[in-house]
Amino acid sequence: MADKQSSVTGLQLWQWRNAAIQAAIATGVSPAEVDWLLQEVAGLDRLALRIESFKDWSQIPLELSLGDLDKLWQRRLNEHLPVQYVVGATPWRKYKIAVSNAVLIPRPETEDLIDLAVAAASESGTTPFLEQGHWADLGTGSGAIAIGLADVFNSASIHAVDYSHEALVVAMSNARNSGFGERIQFYQGSWWEPLESLKGQFSGMVSNPPYIPTNIIPTLQLEVVNHEPHLALDGGVDGLDCIRHLVELSPTYLQPGGVWLIEMMAGQADAVREMLQNQGSYCNIQIHRDLAGIERFALAFKKR
Repeated sequence: MADKQSSVTGLQLWQWRNAAIQAAIATGVSPAEVDWLLQEVAGLDRLALRIESFKDWSQIPLELSLGDLDKLWQRRLNEHLPVQYVVGATPWRKYKIAVSNAVLIPRPETEDLIDLAVAAASESGTTPFLEQGHWADLGTGSGAIAIGLADVFNSASIHAVDYSHEALVVAMSNARNSGFGERIQFYQGSWWEPLESLKGQFSGMVSNPPYIPTNIIPTLQLEVVNHEPHLALDGGVDGLDCIRHLVELSPTYLQPGGVWLIEMMAGQADAVREMLQNQGSYCNIQIHRDLAGIERFALAFKKR
């Protein structure tokens, strides 16, 4: 988003909002995105937007000019640019996570990974070992998962890895802005590769890897296909290439009792469960559903 302070009258912004809502409806975009955008760029709260009290305000500061705001909104409508990229940020758990087209937009369902990690620590019966050890976020993207882990495991060392330098720039900025710049270490590389010196020392690994089959990607929403990084989406022919890699390599890096936890696509649960079973190093393999009832997460522990 353009870094330019501006201000408008309440009436001007009200008129723009009405026009933007009508344009959203005409193009099949949720009108709620208009208000979410205004909350971010104009600091308006939901109540002021709902009752339209801002209409009578003499002046409203904006993070950019009304003209620039309208240009961005037209990109949202015409180019299917995700509104999170328009704003440059998205809420995730209790944090505001900066995003750009170098990273996937963190989804609400991915927040469940953090709660599952906490539950796994309690379930293991060795909570101090899990909460105070080394945790890896592999394929960190925006850094959201690493930040979530740092938040719930106050004494743990968090290690975040991504193949993309551009993604790591975003992730490191998010870590600093969330107060975890000193707690999270970042590495550029492929999966476990940069963490070789810590083999056998990890209490847990969490990942939201690419899991979409290559031939399905062109059929996804245009917001995803045209703007989100395909490197973070494409899981190979069956969508399981990266997950298969993590199943095979992770026992070398995890301590006995360590947590293995990933997000996956609907319909992949049986295949992932079978991989974990066949690998031979895992026990207590679990599949967890998201709030929509989709089998979204796979959790296992390294055998002691």
